[in-house]
Amino acid sequence: MAAHGSKVVIYAALVGNALIAVTKFVAASITGSSAMMSEGIHSLVDTGNQGLLLYGLRRAAKPADARHPFGYGAELYFWAFVVAILIFAVGSGVSFYEGIHKIFDPHPIESPYINYIVLALAIVFEGVAWTIAYRSFEKTRGDRSLFAAVRQSKDPTVFTVLFEDTAAMLGLVVAFVGIYLSSTFDLPWADGAASIGIGVILAAAAIFLAIETKGLLIGEAAAPDVVETIRKIVMATPTVSGMNELRTLHRGPEDILLALSLDFEDNLTAGKVEEAIQSLETAIRDQFPSVGRVFIEVQSRSGHEQSVLAEQQRLADPTPD
Repeated sequence: MAAHGSKVVIYAALVGNALIAVTKFVAASITGSSAMMSEGIHSLVDTGNQGLLLYGLRRAAKPADARHPFGYGAELYFWAFVVAILIFAVGSGVSFYEGIHKIFDPHPIESPYINYIVLALAIVFEGVAWTIAYRSFEKTRGDRSLFAAVRQSKDPTVFTVLFEDTAAMLGLVVAFVGIYLSSTFDLPWADGAASIGIGVILAAAAIFLAIETKGLLIGEAAAPDVVETIRKIVMATPTVSGMNELRTLHRGPEDILLALSLDFEDNLTAGKVEEAIQSLETAIRDQFPSVGRVFIEVQSRSGHEQSVLAEQQRLADPTPD
């Protein structure tokens, strides 16, 4: 269901950006506006980005195999990171170039009303795509603030499109102001300044997205409420006398790997321990279907402490004798 919702958001943004890009390039060729050319490049980059996100979703859905035993879910995070790099390198970089070139070689904008019409249409298209992305994001936001929801989100497709569309809306406003000042007050350099402003907006969005997707690539734990609920389920199991460790790792938006180190009651037979583990796995998956793999280690408290100490010593001195 989550993947379907993500695809709807991406397809809406892809169609909207493709139409807008063509319109902006036509307007830029007619009027000679640097800001409009930057906006056209921006929309073209966004269209390509949506294609990469769709490709990432398709790759992430591949089943696990011998070479990738934990599946391909993290591919989505990789392609989302590539999107952030493209926004910065291509979108922002070309916008800066166009703006600087226009400032040093200013020329008046022809037929500015064409630009106004295109910008108005672009705002409508972008507004529709932004609304779809925002509504999809709101479904998972809960009572968290927007910033906290983005930081805790494990689905980069939705918040990437949301921030791309937000940057696009801001860029359209900047382009409108630059074109208006350039044509109304005979300030050709204002068009170039607007292009640079668009570059700044894209660079800021790209840096933020890169930081968020980098964290997902490295490996982030499940949401605190998920971890706490799993902890309660484990501790409510009658045969578990203690929990040594609980670790979670998101391999994809709906793919959580769970590792537990548990101390069971001493008088249990091997069969009873196996039954307890099976019951525990079932209870966790019933509560959280996104927990795809569960690894439970049966270990005493003292044994776990020794393992942790040995691991710390290994990390402190990784060079073999």
